[in-house]
Amino acid sequence: MHNTTRRQWLTAIAAASACAALPAWATSNANAVEVWKDPSCGCCQDWIDHMQANGFKVTVHETGNAAVRAKLGLPQRLGSCHTALVGGYLLEGHVPAADVHKLLKEKPKALGLTVPGMPVGSPGMDGPEYKGRKDAYDVLLVTKNLMNKDVSTSVFTSYR
Repeated sequence: MHNTTRRQWLTAIAAASACAALPAWATSNANAVEVWKDPSCGCCQDWIDHMQANGFKVTVHETGNAAVRAKLGLPQRLGSCHTALVGGYLLEGHVPAADVHKLLKEKPKALGLTVPGMPVGSPGMDGPEYKGRKDAYDVLLVTKNLMNKDVSTSVFTSYR
């Protein structure tokens, strides 16, 4: 007979909850990206073009991203103008494709990556209208404690 401890039971419930929290549309095709953005946002389209140029197949939902960001549990303070899913991970904002490839290769236990705000020089925010300006920014790895739902971040990549 299998003897399950309370800790094992809680761990199993937390793991099942985490799996259930992942969107049903998370795909096994790691290069498939699903994006939610405002229909009038040009920098979001520029980021999509960047992702496509780097081997990702992108599906776009022109519905805004606030609702999906909230549903996925990303705090507004870590938000940007578009939200995406790739390989079961959340991407928020102007995350460089190289970091997405690194994320998918390393497969950390995380909610995903974010570039909060809209830093000039990040993919999609690097058009000719910025005249070559590149602001420093960090790509943050977002983790979520399944027991208390706290979200924390660490620097995944720094661009200086």
